[in-house]
Amino acid sequence: MDEYARLKAMAADEIDRMNLLGIVYFDYDKADIREGDKAVLAKNAEVLKKFDFLRVTVEGHCDERGTVEYNLALGERRAKAAYDYLVSLGVPADRLKTVSYGKEIPSCTESNEGCWSRNRRAKSTVTGKTR
Repeated sequence: MDEYARLKAMAADEIDRMNLLGIVYFDYDKADIREGDKAVLAKNAEVLKKFDFLRVTVEGHCDERGTVEYNLALGERRAKAAYDYLVSLGVPADRLKTVSYGKEIPSCTESNEGCWSRNRRAKSTVTGKTR
């Protein structure tokens, strides 16, 4: 069985746990895709074009600083920036959606710049498959 058929037979959550899609990170209080992270999104786009049955949610995340409302809005801008970049690379928009979690799902919980920088991210999660 080739890789395409093998993945097509798997559940979406199993595929997501394979970590086929990379995470992009953002500067403090920014939602611009950094130059170095464009390569991560380009690789994600290639994976999504190769496995054209995957549906993905682009999650926007923030660090703990700022209000809940501010971080939800910033997380949405980050998710939308990654979404727009993937679409610009040829990923069909109807296979993508965005969600902002603001500061509610940190990847680490220490109050320092090293941790905060890991929380400022857009994570692409495999959430479904087309028929």
